[in-house]
Amino acid sequence: MDIFAVFELVGGLAMFLYGMNVMGDGLEKQAGGKLKTILEKMTSNPVKGFLLGLAVTAVIQSSSATTVMVVGFVNAGIMKLRQAIGIIMGANVGTTVTAWILSLTGLEGDSFIVQILKPSTFSPLVAFIGIVMIMFFKKESLRNIGSIAMGFAVLMFGMDMMSAAVKPLQNVPEFTSILTMFSNPILGVLAGALLTAVIQSSSASVGILQALSDTGSVTFSSAVPIILGQNIGTCVTALLSSVGTNKNARRAAVVHLYFNLIGTTLFLVLFYAAHAILDFSFFSLPIDRMGISVVHTLFNLVSTLTLLPFAGLLEKLALLTIRDDGKDEKRKVLDEDLLDERFLASPSVAIFQSQKMTRSMATLAQSCLHQAISLIGNYDEQVAHAIEEGEDQIDLYEDKLGSYLVHLSGKSLTLQESHEVSKLLHVIGDFERIGDHAVNILKSAKEMKDKKFVFSDDAKKELDTISSAIEEVVHLATEAFIRDDLAMASQVEPLEQVVDNMKNELRARHISRLQAGECTIHNGFVFSDLITNYERVADHCSNIGVCLLRIAEDTFDTHEYLNHIKDGHNDSFEKNYQKYKEKYSLV
Repeated sequence: MDIFAVFELVGGLAMFLYGMNVMGDGLEKQAGGKLKTILEKMTSNPVKGFLLGLAVTAVIQSSSATTVMVVGFVNAGIMKLRQAIGIIMGANVGTTVTAWILSLTGLEGDSFIVQILKPSTFSPLVAFIGIVMIMFFKKESLRNIGSIAMGFAVLMFGMDMMSAAVKPLQNVPEFTSILTMFSNPILGVLAGALLTAVIQSSSASVGILQALSDTGSVTFSSAVPIILGQNIGTCVTALLSSVGTNKNARRAAVVHLYFNLIGTTLFLVLFYAAHAILDFSFFSLPIDRMGISVVHTLFNLVSTLTLLPFAGLLEKLALLTIRDDGKDEKRKVLDEDLLDERFLASPSVAIFQSQKMTRSMATLAQSCLHQAISLIGNYDEQVAHAIEEGEDQIDLYEDKLGSYLVHLSGKSLTLQESHEVSKLLHVIGDFERIGDHAVNILKSAKEMKDKKFVFSDDAKKELDTISSAIEEVVHLATEAFIRDDLAMASQVEPLEQVVDNMKNELRARHISRLQAGECTIHNGFVFSDLITNYERVADHCSNIGVCLLRIAEDTFDTHEYLNHIKDGHNDSFEKNYQKYKEKYSLV
């Protein structure tokens, strides 16, 4: 094997790994919405968990990515350890799909059907279709399919390059002797585990073994231990990702390791015991790509069928390995735990988690404002304390979400995902400011209580009216965001305009009462502060509503939208404006 063959081998490996990465990214982008739906249906039933893990891994083509996500879910407290076990087992079976795809390159025969099924025949056409879809199609889903096609074609070209580069090794005695060493089960398992741990992908390491099998020097006796070791090596990714997590998350990673260690031990014992009794005729024969796929799948299926009924024992084994140290591990799971850094590798999941946390933030901001309004003229120290704690939590939400979303925006996102991240970045600031204004209203209520200020009957009636309008506009904005309801979002701006006009009218009436001596100047300051905070809350609700509407139309130009509707060019706006004007009339 000369230096040029080494160059070809390295180049083929690079194309193979790159193609697998591109194809996996494309598959994940295309299935982003489906992943979210699947994750919403997480169950504690081990069999359903197994099917869930199998489905997700078959879609994203990476058991490591699935397991890392599971570690993140357990760490965030949104998945129990028992749920994780079934999903981890399913991920191991799901990863065998890649090996079957790669085994197509080893098809032999001259018939038209066999020739057309060979990747070397259709990969160039797949590559051409893929690049056309990427360059000339604007629809995001079609461009994702183009990326999948290109990734698949590059992966297959890389596989062919590796196979061609190692083909001359079949005549090199030293190479054959090295592979013979791996007939020793322990050495074979260690070699497979080390290779997979280095490249962080069992699918890729199985593909490399399939390429080496083209030399005819890889026998069943050496391939079986290597394949089993590859399944152990893939556990390294999850173990590394569990560093710094809570005990249950570390236990999930350990379960993955134990599952493969126990499965490997059982399979080796059964395989070599059966060989000792039956003397397999194929034991020393060369294995091909299809044979590697069969062994890979058979191992994972046998391990799963054997160990799935004993999921509870695996859980106990993990608990014995990582013991409770007497500290309170059953802490309350905080919403900010949802934003696990591990989810950034799967943007659709990271966005899903960010949405959940932002919805909690929105609900808390609405609750704080409602409680603050209730304190006017009826101050309660416990409620005031709850509002202050809630505002602190809202500030924490904004800080965590802001940093997380900025990191997420730097990932490879689909157009829809990019819009969702932009929307979240826009609204979290407005919800945080609503929380701030709730505290301002609380301070005005406390001042009234401390200084024994009492509003006139007219002022109370006016405040009740604008308070009701504010409660409704906040409700509309919050629910529009939580439900992603554009119909509700379109009602926010008309009501905000009504609140603006009410503020001006209330100020005019307040000045009239001052001039008539019906109100003191000190009461007036508090009254003015309250309606100013109300009006600014409505402004932030307007920002949220307009943001939802504009991003849905694939634009961020809010000024154009506001100018358009305020100039009387929108019948729906005018209709809603008149409805709210009558509902909150100050007459």
